[in-house]
Amino acid sequence: MYAPERNQQILATARAEGRVDVAALARDLGVTPETVRRDLTALERHGLVRRVHGGAIPVERLGFEQGLADRDTLLAAEKERIAKAALDELPDGGAIIIDAGTTTVRLAELLPGDRELTVVTNALPVAMMLAGRQNITLHILGGTIRLRTFAAVGGWALRAMADIHPDVAFMGTNGLTVEHGLTTPDLAEAAVKRAMVAAARRTVVLADHTKIGRSYFAHVAPLSEVDTLITDSDLDEELAGEVEAAGPVVVRA
Repeated sequence: MYAPERNQQILATARAEGRVDVAALARDLGVTPETVRRDLTALERHGLVRRVHGGAIPVERLGFEQGLADRDTLLAAEKERIAKAALDELPDGGAIIIDAGTTTVRLAELLPGDRELTVVTNALPVAMMLAGRQNITLHILGGTIRLRTFAAVGGWALRAMADIHPDVAFMGTNGLTVEHGLTTPDLAEAAVKRAMVAAARRTVVLADHTKIGRSYFAHVAPLSEVDTLITDSDLDEELAGEVEAAGPVVVRA
């Protein structure tokens, strides 16, 4: 069994059972404990598990939400490809929403300079990225700043969203499943995301393959409200088909 196959099996076991044990995995997979530890280290580096004494726990079981600085270095090449593919979803002009997240920040970096765009965001990193762009009319939502994501949340942000109807919302997400749609750990951030989806004419979700199949505490929107999911080429083809059957077009960049 190759390392990627082992990693998938280890992760599936961790999510199903809530924890994996090094000795048990070594026995079940027919490899040495040292090999299992290396696999767990690789999974932890990708933000999928948290190492504990003797094994590991999937991050979603911990209620663990990494900060932007930690998440920014994970799957950087995949996020870059996703952001580049998202450029095809831009309107020729008009207005867009850019949600908080590490992949959406990359989209902000790549926005073309040859067309006029109105950008609405609740994300401080996105606003800082675009504040000096002459072709961008920038609107930043007010509210309380979540330190985990540097996103503005709360009543101020929600009231502002009620007044606008942008062409496309480019959304990040912590989790995406067929059963529960888009989810995130924080209720306040989920409410703003939900308002963004409701306001926009089209919704495009930017999410690497590790987000697909995860579900978190706070519901954002069902997949029937998502027009396009842009993910990376490591997403399993069968899972991509299940997601697409639920509504959105799936683009694997």
